[in-house]
Amino acid sequence: MKPAWDRLGDDYAASSSVLIADVDCTAEGEEVCSKFDVKGYPTIKYFLNGDEEGEDYQGGRDYDSLKKHVEENLEIKCDVTDPVGCTEKEKAYIEKMKQKTVEERGAQITRLDKMKADSMKADLKQW
Repeated sequence: MKPAWDRLGDDYAASSSVLIADVDCTAEGEEVCSKFDVKGYPTIKYFLNGDEEGEDYQGGRDYDSLKKHVEENLEIKCDVTDPVGCTEKEKAYIEKMKQKTVEERGAQITRLDKMKADSMKADLKQW
């Protein structure tokens, strides 16, 4: 698992939304491991939306599984307030939505939330 973890860390070294880190629970990291209730090794924790407790990662330990988890759950690729990481299509959508009223944006959010629960082909989910 260590080579896959290190490769993932290299992939996200410059990321502003994802931090991949190691903690050695037998040395200086003992306090951190105690704080986050790490009992077995290796343990992978991830943190969402300001969560300070962390969640235990239960997925595969190979590079592809780890990468998929980061891409689907952690990585912020497009930020409305700083669209540098956005595609041209995303930027156009942001501009389009800025022209809408609060009510129209709310209706769009409701529509999109309903779509999240539906099954959809992977290629249709992508921008």
